[in-house]
Amino acid sequence: MEDKSKYFVVKQKAVPEVLLKVVEAKKLLETVRAITVQEAADRVGISRSSFYKYKDDIFPFYDNTKGKTITLVVQMDDRQGLLSDLLHVVAVYRANILTIHQSIPVNGVATLTLSVEVREDTGNVSSMIDELEVLDGIHYVKILARE
Repeated sequence: MEDKSKYFVVKQKAVPEVLLKVVEAKKLLETVRAITVQEAADRVGISRSSFYKYKDDIFPFYDNTKGKTITLVVQMDDRQGLLSDLLHVVAVYRANILTIHQSIPVNGVATLTLSVEVREDTGNVSSMIDELEVLDGIHYVKILARE
């Protein structure tokens, strides 16, 4: 029997538009007073049946991470101060660093594995990852695991 409850982490650009609209409709239902599912679906441009079909299957990454451990893999240039800049971003978002492991740089590039605890006062994890990705010298940031 096939397991139908596997989870995947994908970037927004890989998610079909209908699923993104379901997320928008869910946000409207949470924030707008006295709005019906039909009205929320109409506002974002999907059918009510599409909303119900997918509503339990998609949620923004940060909605369900409090109290969890997230492990990131970062490929970065071997440059003085870059690790400090990266850790500063993590500190600003108030994620609790649990482990850090950096490989020995090869051809000027190192791989960093970073595990952080997402606490109640931690900021939006998706935004934190976005900020890490745009740091000069960072090649990529990937979510390796979430427990």
